[in-house]
Amino acid sequence: MKYAFLLLLFAITYSHAKTDEEAIVSLLKKESSTWRSGDIKAHASCWSFQPYSRIIISMPDGNSMDVPPAMMINPPEHMVGKGGGSKNSNYKMNINGNNAWVTHDEESTTIDGVTN
Repeated sequence: MKYAFLLLLFAITYSHAKTDEEAIVSLLKKESSTWRSGDIKAHASCWSFQPYSRIIISMPDGNSMDVPPAMMINPPEHMVGKGGGSKNSNYKMNINGNNAWVTHDEESTTIDGVTN
């Protein structure tokens, strides 16, 4: 009986635990939605930077932007969204211990219905 209880406890704990991949996807969805909604405080809580941190944004036209990490924690108010939504897809990640390299596609829609 003791072993059945431990097995049940392990199964419940394991089934509710998020994998690293699921946790990363969840965080990226939160980051996207808080940026669109203009919730700067919640958006900043999605980020943790190291001296080597980089944010590279690839644009649909083939150009890219190298965004200063501090901009994600304290962006100018005119840069963040005022509503709308976003849809993330095409997640690719390499996780090694406490470090990960992650890319994904994000489609953003303004409150006026403009998508990019």
